[in-house]
Amino acid sequence: RASNTRTSSKFFFSFLLTVNFDHFQILRAIGKGSFGKVCIVQKRDTEKMYAMKYMNKQQCIERDEVRNVFRELEILQEIEHVFLVNLWYSFQDEEDMFMVVDLLLGGDLRYHLQQGVQFSEDAARLYLCEMTLALDYLQSQHIIHRDVKPDNILLDERGHAHLTDFNIATIIKDGERATALAGTKPYMAPEIFQSFVNGGTGYAFEVDWWSLGVTVFEVLRGWRPYDIHASNSVESLIQLFSTISVQYSPAWPKDLVALLRKLLTVNPEHRFSSLSDMQTSPYLTDIDWDAVYEKKMEAGFVPNKGRLHCDPTFELEEMILESRPLHKKKKRLAKNRSRDNSKDSQSENDYLQECLEVVQQEFMIFNRERLKRRQSEGQSEAAREDANGDGEAEAAATDEDAPEPEPDPEPESSSKLSMCGSVCSSPGSC
Repeated sequence: RASNTRTSSKFFFSFLLTVNFDHFQILRAIGKGSFGKVCIVQKRDTEKMYAMKYMNKQQCIERDEVRNVFRELEILQEIEHVFLVNLWYSFQDEEDMFMVVDLLLGGDLRYHLQQGVQFSEDAARLYLCEMTLALDYLQSQHIIHRDVKPDNILLDERGHAHLTDFNIATIIKDGERATALAGTKPYMAPEIFQSFVNGGTGYAFEVDWWSLGVTVFEVLRGWRPYDIHASNSVESLIQLFSTISVQYSPAWPKDLVALLRKLLTVNPEHRFSSLSDMQTSPYLTDIDWDAVYEKKMEAGFVPNKGRLHCDPTFELEEMILESRPLHKKKKRLAKNRSRDNSKDSQSENDYLQECLEVVQQEFMIFNRERLKRRQSEGQSEAAREDANGDGEAEAAATDEDAPEPEPDPEPESSSKLSMCGSVCSSPGSC
């Protein structure tokens, strides 16, 4: 009985440490994607502000996006960088999956381009440097982002750039190559299309650097180097890259044009695709990369602090048009639970219900705040042991009597998703 009490206390303590929807105050909606929405939230205990992305489970299953969500979570739980939008918490309830990330109130580059902002060369150069550090870090973690574009580069209030949205990112190791046709067509590198049509060896990290070149060109010029749209066929795009040459502005410095040419090189073997490559460019020879990393470089464009840089219709849609608004979630879930308890809960769609149950089981919970606290405690303990001189002996004696600490949940493989067949599965992760 004593053992059972200790086990139940352990699980209860774990439950108390798990962050959930009730720990946040919902402030306002600020964006939406194909199957997820984003709102500003405040954590009730710390009063810290975050952005919270929430994705409806049923819609994710129906749209074949479950694996993408799980892969994004798996990636974000393993990385952290000053120029990324970092994950802090992930949790779920009956309806939705939640990801709580850094809040950046400066808007994305797409929004500012649509607002008619004409970015200076200094502003674009800083974005180029900051995204160089972000991509070089991702490459060190074996990650291809596959969707670098103005829409996915958010500014903080001081004007520094952060890369977001890892929904179609993938991990490649040990010389592997990605092969899937993934990304946004105007920003996708030629080898992605070639791999799709002709097969061959696939593609790797170089595709993100092509996308960076397209993005910097667009930020400076207001339009992209190639006139590509979603409706263009893959075959026509392969022809386009072999026949059309990029027209650079005659007003741009020659060193800038030379660097953009290196990023927009059709052959990935000759393309700049690392921090060390970028550091060889005469255009960036005077850059203090430590100062860039520490955000000591003054931004060429600082968003207006007196306004929220997003489409105001997001808030209206959430309040008026959304059939299951977030601010009414607590009452709605309570009503659903009461209804389910009052009758034999036979799902109208047993297959969908089975998939929902698998998602519930496989979802990866994460708490970076708790992780950092444990790391800090571990470092403090190690320092005390070093100071004691005989810390190893003390630790060994203590460990024998101490209960096994409960680890933070580790990302698990999505093997059970195969139970749901085509509903929960999606094309290969690469």
